[in-house]
Parts: sequence; structure tokens; C-alpha cells
Amino acid sequence: MENKKIKPLEQKAREWLEQRGVTIQHITELVYYLQSPYHENLEMEECKYNVERVLEKREVQNAILTGIQLDMLAEQKKLEEPLQTTIAIDESLYGVDEIIALSIINVYGSIGFTNYGYIDKQKPGILKKLNDKSSGECHTFLDDIVGAIAAAASSRLAHSQEE
Repeated sequence: MENKKIKPLEQKAREWLEQRGVTIQHITELVYYLQSPYHENLEMEECKYNVERVLEKREVQNAILTGIQLDMLAEQKKLEEPLQTTIAIDESLYGVDEIIALSIINVYGSIGFTNYGYIDKQKPGILKKLNDKSSGECHTFLDDIVGAIAAAASSRLAHSQEE
């Protein structure tokens, strides 16, 4: 990353992503996956730049910290029922994880909704790993947050391209 001072909230969000097995490179690859069909000469560095800009947003940092904390509490079985089971099994009708993801997507406009919906269905790269329930880890919120960061960065990239 270029020479800029990372604020404490952003630093903590980045640390928690790393601790949960998600790197900036993973998210960059998702952005490339989403945008490469539309940009003939797209480079990974441009995708990474847009991921970095998304991670600077306070609302994104708050979503990361909130979602990861809830996932960790579910892993530790520290939530009350029925919320404990709902989050632990990633109940399909529980939509709060997607609501947090939508707060990230909204930062860069409506194109993020289609990017997010597509990547959430496809589950490429790190999203496949985060959705693997056999690991014993809970990523009910994290998978949606990572997909949303990639969708937002893709939207940012799309908006920055000249016609």
C-alpha cells in the first residue's frame, strides 16, 4: 500500500480480516473476477487500488468489525438461542448478514447490487472457502462482507472508467 497512515479503526478491520483468513489479495482477485470481462486490459493493481479505497470507508470498517465479532461469538457459542443456532448454521432465511453487506454496497451506487448478487451466487475464490461449513468456523457474516467489499470495489472501478 502507498505511504498513508492507516487509522486505528481501519487497521483493526484489516487485522481481523487477516486473522479470519481473508487477505487484500483475495478480495482483489474477486474484483478482477467481476470486472475483467468488461475491461480488456484490466490489471490486478487497479483492482487492488479500488479495494484499498473501499476499506478506507468508516462504514465498511464498522461492518467488518461487527460481522466478524458476531461470527466469532457464534463459534464460541456465546449467543442466546435462537440466534446462536441461526448464525451458526447460516440459516437461509436469516437476512441480517446480507443487510450488513448491503450497507457496504450502497457506498458506491446501485451497480454494486448486481455485482454482489452475482458473486454471492457464484462464490468464487475465497468465498467458496468461507462457505465451507466443514471447517468448524462460522463465516455467516464474513462471506457476505467480503463479497460486498469486492462488489463495492468493482462498482468504484466501473464508475471510474471512461466511456
